Amino acid sequence: MNLTPLSAISPVDGRYRKQLEELAPYFSEYGLIRYRIRVEIEYFLALAEAKIFKLPAAITASKLRAIYENLTEEDAQKVKDTEKVTNHDVKAVEYFIKEKLVELGGEACSEWVHFGLTSQDVNNTAIPLSWKEAMEEVYMPSLLNLISTLHKLAKSWSKVPLLARTHGQAASPTSLGKEMMVFVERLQNQVDLFSYVPYAAKFGGATGNFNAHHVAFGKKDWVAFGNDFVNEKLGLQRMQFTTQIEHYDNLAAHFDTLKRINNILIDFARDIWTYVSVDYFKQKTKKGEVGSSAMPHKVNPIDFENAEGNLGVANALYEHLSAKLPISRLQRDLTDSTVLRNIGVPVAHALLALKSLEKGIGKLVLNEAKLNDDLENNWAVVAEAIQTILRREQFPKPYEALKDLTRGQQTITKKTMHAFIETLAVSDKVKKELLAITPQNYVGVTAEY
Repeated sequence: MNLTPLSAISPVDGRYRKQLEELAPYFSEYGLIRYRIRVEIEYFLALAEAKIFKLPAAITASKLRAIYENLTEEDAQKVKDTEKVTNHDVKAVEYFIKEKLVELGGEACSEWVHFGLTSQDVNNTAIPLSWKEAMEEVYMPSLLNLISTLHKLAKSWSKVPLLARTHGQAASPTSLGKEMMVFVERLQNQVDLFSYVPYAAKFGGATGNFNAHHVAFGKKDWVAFGNDFVNEKLGLQRMQFTTQIEHYDNLAAHFDTLKRINNILIDFARDIWTYVSVDYFKQKTKKGEVGSSAMPHKVNPIDFENAEGNLGVANALYEHLSAKLPISRLQRDLTDSTVLRNIGVPVAHALLALKSLEKGIGKLVLNEAKLNDDLENNWAVVAEAIQTILRREQFPKPYEALKDLTRGQQTITKKTMHAFIETLAVSDKVKKELLAITPQNYVGVTAEY
């Protein structure tokens, strides 16, 4: 059976391929090959720039960069065909570049390709580079767009009072806008934390000490060279003391932060799902869509459910990756290479969730009448306000008085509450102040947003 969206084992490359194909240049096998070639070419050019060898006049940097900039799927397949012979993926990349050099007339300098390197010098720069660019060019823009969407909703709903629920019970009212800002703030905090963690890379030869480089060119400052190459030319941060592989501690920190972001989004999805279930939101319908195979009246909140499911899958993978990658036997075992190939999978599930949330939010229609009805049916929630003002007025045992009136009672109405206020031994001015309090206006204050 040929690989198609219908025959793919993973829904990431099957059912959801069209929604996620923008990630392919970063995390596919083609993408990994392209990033490896990019690192090898840039290293080759850096060696020439450092006068380790002389580049033939006919071979320009632009011609060399064109090898990865214009890489075709056929080129990538050629690398894979070579890998079948070498049984080594990075060596196959090396041979591909050498063949391209011969075509350009640079056979004499072809042995400077991959000079002094081990495979992980390439992998532990190529993968962080692909990770960095996927985050900056695809994932983070999508997340920031969602945060912006929530911020806009918060502003538009800033004056919409909402009955709060603590422990599932009616509690002091809030505003729907402020509740959206809770998620805006939480998500933005995690974005900021993510930005503080460097995109780390390893580059230092077989066991991290530039052994081969130093024995060949003992007077060259290879540490400075490596730092300049990784930090300046690739835009990553070179770790100074490594084994054969990168520590992965920073990458694990990225995964853990993304996991927290996903947990916040799961929290959001469940809250909106609950608001839909209690009819605070209606959902726009689309002609031809079916909500249930048996119950034609239903409009299910499937976008929020899909998001929650995909975020859970992503978190399971992030959890394994962040726990496993920083652990390696002595100077290196191969388990990191095995699991690193999967780092695009949780990103795909998370990106799919972001798109589902945007889609679901776009369907929401605020049902203000229902929100108001719930507030009107819960006059007991102003008890806090009344007893607090009574405390201010030095009224004896106000909490106990309101507790006796409201605790466990199901029939507290405006009439009940106002009748209670009229019995209080306080001034007419205070009574007027108390009578002005309603579930709709007892929403407090917050920072501007």
